[in-house]
Amino acid sequence: MKATADLQVVPIGVGVSVRKEIGRVIELLSGYDFIVETHAAGTNIEGELSDILAAVERIHETLHQNGSVRLLSYLKLETRSDKVSTLAGKRL
Repeated sequence: MKATADLQVVPIGVGVSVRKEIGRVIELLSGYDFIVETHAAGTNIEGELSDILAAVERIHETLHQNGSVRLLSYLKLETRSDKVSTLAGKRL
């Protein structure tokens, strides 16, 4: 099932800058067959729902292995039964 998502990953307790951790998130997402668009407070993703969910799990596993003790992720998902949901269709 195709889906669009808005993902925000928030590493807690790693210091003021989280640039390294968020860079790793983007790197991990690039390993999937996704359309990815970063924005100021998160990342938009278009792809298979099962792959998006697997990617979030992999992000958490990887960041924890790399020293992030606590992570919060906010994930908004959209799926549709009347047509394929795309990021392009969301642009104004």
